[in-house]
Amino acid sequence: MRSYLVATCLLLASAAWAQQSSPAIAPAQNPAGPAWHDFSIAQAIDYAKKNSVIVKNALLDYQIQEQANRATTSQALPQITGSLAFTQYIQVPVTPIPPSFSSFIPGAVPGKTYTVAFALPYTTTASLTLKQVLFDGQVFVGLQARKASLDYYQKREEVTEQMVRVNIYKVYYQLLIAKSQIDQVDANITNQQAQLHSASEMFKNGFAEQLDVDKATVQLSNLLTEKINLKLGIDNGYLGLKVLMGMPVRDSLRLTDTLTDDMIRNAALGDDYKYTDRREFQLMMVSKSLGEYNVKRYKKAYIPTLNLNAAYQQNQYESKLDFTAPMTWFPASYYGLSLNVPIFDGFYKAANIRQAKLQLQQTENNMDSLKIRIDNDVRESQIQFSSAIATLDFQKKNMELAQKVYDQTRKKFEQGLGSNTEITTAFADEQTAQYNYFNALYSAVIAKVDYLYAIGKL
Repeated sequence: MRSYLVATCLLLASAAWAQQSSPAIAPAQNPAGPAWHDFSIAQAIDYAKKNSVIVKNALLDYQIQEQANRATTSQALPQITGSLAFTQYIQVPVTPIPPSFSSFIPGAVPGKTYTVAFALPYTTTASLTLKQVLFDGQVFVGLQARKASLDYYQKREEVTEQMVRVNIYKVYYQLLIAKSQIDQVDANITNQQAQLHSASEMFKNGFAEQLDVDKATVQLSNLLTEKINLKLGIDNGYLGLKVLMGMPVRDSLRLTDTLTDDMIRNAALGDDYKYTDRREFQLMMVSKSLGEYNVKRYKKAYIPTLNLNAAYQQNQYESKLDFTAPMTWFPASYYGLSLNVPIFDGFYKAANIRQAKLQLQQTENNMDSLKIRIDNDVRESQIQFSSAIATLDFQKKNMELAQKVYDQTRKKFEQGLGSNTEITTAFADEQTAQYNYFNALYSAVIAKVDYLYAIGKL
């Protein structure tokens, strides 16, 4: 029991660290010292939702996708660009005039080619350009897929929260069981102290041997050592639970829930579960929807795209730089439509469509595999839970019987009617029965959590 508790808590804490409704649930900000928390299992889970690193990162993934959706939306909105450009020609470009036009140039030599500069050395241009997508199939499919993209990251967040919730349930109830085990050890210590006192008194009166006193002393020392080790396991368990919840290690945590056999048994076994109750399956369904959008997007690439383009400019031309002279601006503007028709791309779009369809097929195969795994999880957890409950009932009766035998043997020993061997054997049997009971209790708790997780009800 102690080994399970320590190992499980440390492993879960390490995993959470690597990945990483009441006002009382919020972490207390107390600069003077650590905060104090009294948490039920529900409050511990709510605290983890707000403070666990891996849950926070899952929420950030959702917010990142929101911004990605904004970027997708922007493709369907007008794109307006402003620019200001200044150009100085070091060598002004010229245009040659054919010899046949030389007659139009005063003083020109007939048949000679002349060059004329149609530009001035200094040009300034201020412009606004507009581009608006009128029709683009891929952009429209991207707009349709925005909600599915958000749903995908929301489901991922829910899967992450569920993983944290399952681990918290297991560690929380392990600690409750360990606390009950310490209470039992304390009761055993009290009984053994009384037994040691009786053996000592009987030895003083000559009705027992020193060996009887020594055996009682050894048994008491073993119980005290067991309590120390169990307390160490509980302390490590609390550290693991704090890390899972995202709670500062220096904060104090007290568990307020109680655990009874009836609480463990109150899960009704049945086969009326639904695949869609499992969050992993919900995530897979959204993944399939995104895959279908991906295929649709590539198919739309065969459809022509239509864009509206417009611009307005103001141009200034100067033969020399003179910032004191009045500036004369010459306006220019245009608008137009551009239609792009895909003709042949070397089968690029066909390859993308085929690739998207194969990826969609993989997702569908994974969904079928997940259904089989869910069926297996449910069936296996049902068997484990039924077996754990039966074992728990048996070990509880066995523990009660062992305690009854020990009490009777102890009375016989105190009355001088029993031997030290009998009481030692009865004590060992009682210890074994208690150990088996707490192991059975632990197994039953884990089996119940696994069953509720399997049917998607945790």
